[in-house]
Formats: sequence, structure tokens, C-alpha cells
Amino acid sequence: MQTIFTRGPSLNNRLTLALVLSVGLILVDHKLNGFDAARVYLNSFMSPLQYVANLPSTMLNWSAERVTSQQQLISENEYLSEQMLLMSEQLQRFQMLKTENQRLRALLDAPIRENIRKKVAQLMAVDNNPFSHQVVINRGASDDVYVSQPVLDESGIVGQVMEVGSTTSRVLLLTDVTHALPVRSGRNGIQFIVVGSGALDELYVEHVAHSVDIQVGDMLFSSGLGNVFPEGYPVAQVSSVTRDESRPFAVIIATPMAKLDRLKHLMLLWSDKEAVGDE
Repeated sequence: MQTIFTRGPSLNNRLTLALVLSVGLILVDHKLNGFDAARVYLNSFMSPLQYVANLPSTMLNWSAERVTSQQQLISENEYLSEQMLLMSEQLQRFQMLKTENQRLRALLDAPIRENIRKKVAQLMAVDNNPFSHQVVINRGASDDVYVSQPVLDESGIVGQVMEVGSTTSRVLLLTDVTHALPVRSGRNGIQFIVVGSGALDELYVEHVAHSVDIQVGDMLFSSGLGNVFPEGYPVAQVSSVTRDESRPFAVIIATPMAKLDRLKHLMLLWSDKEAVGDE
């Protein structure tokens, strides 16, 4: 009777044979370098597997570096944005001083103050009412914000604070139909009143007689009258002048200098009587 499985060499014989073959292969490889070609092929075969094994670690390191770099960029961008606003506020005042010096005339009764207190605020919300131009900022009574406080961006006057909460405030934009602002021409010093038109890119210069010297391109600056806005900050540039003798006044349209459709960071200014300390 034949068994299905024939008996092979014993385990000891197999172990001895394996040891002999191993020692022989080691000697052949050491003395004759017989497996150099095979080793090259094996290394080439294993290289992709090594890359795959290292891929999770590489991806994790790359993701960590990218997140860190992005956070640094965000922090630097916020810092630079605030610094730009602080510097632009000074440039706006210097622009007015340059205009005044070129025309060799004295400043008006409300001169520009060099050490005016200011603080950066950030836009939080925009009023969704199409007939009301208002925004909400992240500064309130805890930051000494007060009603009628002037608000600027890096280009010019934005509006004034109309409501103050503990940590937030509501700002009325100068393009709102209920807003009016006394200004004067940077070219000849004539005083005007600009009012909101209800459109973010238009202001009306009201009650201007046909004989008044006002031209397209004239820069309009805050006059300081009314004790709300300090004197000398850019408000608008005249974009259209229509003199129709059938009407009692000329139709004057101006474009706000502030970028009201792209507000993000804003500047709050303190008057002398409201300031509680310089920053």
C-alpha cells in the first residue's frame, strides 16, 4: 500500500543543507561578487516600495509646513494691513498740507492735528437693506467709541458712527441718503455740502450756483465745520458738472475717495474732547 505523501529528508538534514547553501552563497558573493547584478535589480525593485512607505511621513511634513506658512502669511497680512491704514491716515493729512502750502494760504479755523488718536477696526457685517448704507464694525463702548465719531479707510472718509454697543458699532456711510458732510475744494477753498445719493459710487454736491468755480477733477476735503469730521481728509472727487440755466442750481456729482464697496479694515478717529488718551 502506497501512502499519498512520501517521506522527505528530516528537518535536521534540511537545516544542514540550508546552512551549507547559505555559507556557500556568502562565500561566492564575498569572493567573486557574483550577486552584484542581482543586488542592483533587487534595489531597483525595492525603491518604489521605499517611496511608498515614506509617503505618509512626507505628506504629513508637507501639510504641517503649509499650514504653518499659511498662518504666518495671514498674521503678516493682518499686521501689514493695519500698518498700511496707520500710514495712509498720515498721508491723507500730508496731502492736504501740501495743497495748502502750494496755494500759500493759512489753514482754516480747524487745523489738522498731528497727534490725533486713532484705532483700527474691522468690518463685521453689511446692512442688507438696499435703501440704507450701514455697516457694523468690531469696536464699541469698551474701545471708547462714541456716536458721530468719524470713520476712514486708507483712501478717505467712510462715514460716521451712528450707534454704539459694548463691543460693536454701526457706521452710517457717507453715501447714505440721510448723510451730509461739509467740504471744501482743494483747488480754491470754496465750501460745499455733499450728500449721499444712495449709490456707493456717487455723491451729490448740493445748492451750487451756476457761477461758482467748480470743475471736474476738483478734490473735495472735509472742512472741519460741524465739529464731526476733522479738517483736511479726502472726501470725494468731482466727476460731473452740469449747468442747466433752466434749473436753479448746477448738478454736481462726485465720486467718493473711500472704497466703500471693498471695505475690510477701517480707521476710527477721536476728537480732542472725546479722546481719553493717545495711541
